[in-house]
Amino acid sequence: MNFLPTGIQGAFLVESKPHHDERGFFARTYCEQEFSGSELNTRWVQHNHSLSRTTGTLRGLHYQSSPREEIKLVRCLKGRVWDVVVDLRKDSPTFGRWEAHELSETNMCALYIPVGCAHGFQCLTDECQMFYLMSEFYEPKCSFGVRWDDPDLAIKWPLPALNISPRDQGLPLLKELA
Repeated sequence: MNFLPTGIQGAFLVESKPHHDERGFFARTYCEQEFSGSELNTRWVQHNHSLSRTTGTLRGLHYQSSPREEIKLVRCLKGRVWDVVVDLRKDSPTFGRWEAHELSETNMCALYIPVGCAHGFQCLTDECQMFYLMSEFYEPKCSFGVRWDDPDLAIKWPLPALNISPRDQGLPLLKELA
């Protein structure tokens, strides 16, 4: 695996190195030794799998606050998504910045999202399936987010946003976060 730093402090694009043959492929998507050797989290207490049926579907931007702050490792198992990480850490040199990476079943990359960053994605194809490794258990009282269309963030989503949940439509703007 390759751990490629992104423009967000502490976030990494994780490249798998699949081995192909006439049967298909085999790839490691996680290795405790390699993650630990790169000083990344190795404790994953919850795994989540989502399906978004329609191109343009937008989910996020979500994060968990203290005492259940979480690290995420997200991967697209089927289809293609435009995956976004936003730095919400006020003491970070990359505070208020966002970055996006295409994750797909073809490129087999994952995005490592550190504590204090929000995450969201938009489906670039129908029938997108995402798989998440979470460092903390889900705690509704600690579950928050920021608006996907916040003008101060000015995220350039590649498609018109569709199928946004009522919860995500009502998330606060960055300047409204405490």
